[in-house]
Amino acid sequence: ALLCGAYFGGFQALMPALGYLLGSQFESMITQIDHWIAFVLLGIIGSSMIKESREDEEEEVSASFDVKTMLALAVATSIDALAVGVTFAFLHIVWAVTFIGCTTFVLSAVGVKVGNIFGMKYKSRAELAGGVILILMGVKILLEHLGFLG
Repeated sequence: ALLCGAYFGGFQALMPALGYLLGSQFESMITQIDHWIAFVLLGIIGSSMIKESREDEEEEVSASFDVKTMLALAVATSIDALAVGVTFAFLHIVWAVTFIGCTTFVLSAVGVKVGNIFGMKYKSRAELAGGVILILMGVKILLEHLGFLG
């Protein structure tokens, strides 16, 4: 739970900070592709989870927390925060980034604990639901940026 919180909290804090540092000169380039990157990464990871939910073999719990998977998820769920960071020029960036990172860390850690309880009980259904949710998050991000959702 703490590892998951560290990845997601760290990236949710890091991306706005990077966006702030990159400045507004790259804003149009970042906002033009961030939703596509998130859509593709979440779609791939979600599809993989759905496929794994259909398999009967036992899986190690630590396998889902490998560096490759955690980095992909952390980047995919926080890439749009990079563009948001550009708007932090007039705010106190340190407080905003700290608040975002700490909030995401706590909620991610709690989510892993709750997910672990339900995952033990519902196993393949939980993985299937998680995969569908990741794909839907990617679709939502894409539709919002393409102007289909308000």
